[in-house]
Amino acid sequence: MKACRTCHLLLDGSTCPICHSNDLSGDWSGYVIIIDPSRSNIAKKLGIKLPGSYALRVR
Repeated sequence: MKACRTCHLLLDGSTCPICHSNDLSGDWSGYVIIIDPSRSNIAKKLGIKLPGSYALRVR
């Protein structure tokens, strides 16, 4: 899996479906799975608007 450097979404493809960036990194650590961003305090703190798996740190 790779992480988008822009929005931190974890994905298997070559283009991020959320921000359409091609700037991906295999060097990431920690992740959080957001199911309902509207009710999640963590999602609000991280600025996540869509459900998915997100890396906490991307290098």
